[in-house]
Amino acid sequence: MTRKLMLVLALAGLFLSGCQMIPGMGKWYSLFDGKTLNGWKASENKDTFTVSDGTIVAHGPRSHLFYVGSVNNADFKNFEFKADVMTTPGSNSGIYFHTEYQEKGWPGKGFECQVNTTHTDPKKTGGLYSVQDVMNDAPSKDNEWFHYYIKVEGKHVIIKIDGKTTVDWTQPDNWEMGGRKIDHGTIALQGHDPKSIVYYKNIMIRPLP
Repeated sequence: MTRKLMLVLALAGLFLSGCQMIPGMGKWYSLFDGKTLNGWKASENKDTFTVSDGTIVAHGPRSHLFYVGSVNNADFKNFEFKADVMTTPGSNSGIYFHTEYQEKGWPGKGFECQVNTTHTDPKKTGGLYSVQDVMNDAPSKDNEWFHYYIKVEGKHVIIKIDGKTTVDWTQPDNWEMGGRKIDHGTIALQGHDPKSIVYYKNIMIRPLP
């Protein structure tokens, strides 16, 4: 065996051992068991979130449901996320990433991926809220399930709705927007207002290196 080949094998071994140190890398994990809210913690209005027919239902006064379970210790930096979502007429919601639990108010940390088909807010499903919005025409339809995909890698964010890219954004080096910055943290679902009813199921995440 040549010295060059030995060096290549040694470097490959270091790379693989480093990868193995990242828990769950490359594997999809379910964040919702379809029966309970185990692993989740709701803020202010706890009853806004319930489970019905294998779905998480967001319906009630403002509240946010934060993932606090065991997958990656509820702390994600680079990841792929997917879920099936259904809105009802006039409803608003959102999926937060790189956030953290807070008892009251709109989350001060992290980004919101918008869920809104026909609510009066012109920022629609598939947008990165107030960063790269989908304006006026939603790629989703009320009362129909759609597939929501989010990928965060480095400072790059991709959002897809039913396989169609709606956001492709890289955070600039000089980015300043308070707590809205690429960092790390958990996932949260939004209960926006008492008139909104939104459903979530098949909630999955895949940690990336």
